[in-house]
Amino acid sequence: MAKKATKKIKIQIPAGKATLAPPIGTALGPVGINLQEFCTKFNEETKDKIGDVLPVEISVYENRTFDFVIKTPPTSFLIKKYANVKAGSATGTLEKVGSLTKEQIKEIATIKLPDLNAYDLEEAIKIVSGTAFNMGIEIK
Repeated sequence: MAKKATKKIKIQIPAGKATLAPPIGTALGPVGINLQEFCTKFNEETKDKIGDVLPVEISVYENRTFDFVIKTPPTSFLIKKYANVKAGSATGTLEKVGSLTKEQIKEIATIKLPDLNAYDLEEAIKIVSGTAFNMGIEIK
């Protein structure tokens, strides 16, 4: 018989830098799992992606065990990283804060493809391009 998840928690954590402090401690403390065990496992699995922010989906079971799935970094995070900007435009499409090449958009779409609601790379490129456009990032 499969274990029944009592709770699913979604949280974004910097890769390789999980600690018992907030936001992890405040999100996972009330569900009663071993926080140190989670931090150790997460840091071990993400040590090759240090510098990225990773969404994590944690399933907590009745016997207080857990497992987790690490997703790809948020599209906006990747766009800011590739465009080398600290933040997107405050006024959206009216103000341009940076630029990306079509090749960089394709790289981001390739990274994000497993987590996007897209059937192929061309659709993923359209999604990433739309996000970049709304962040004030020009595509050259």
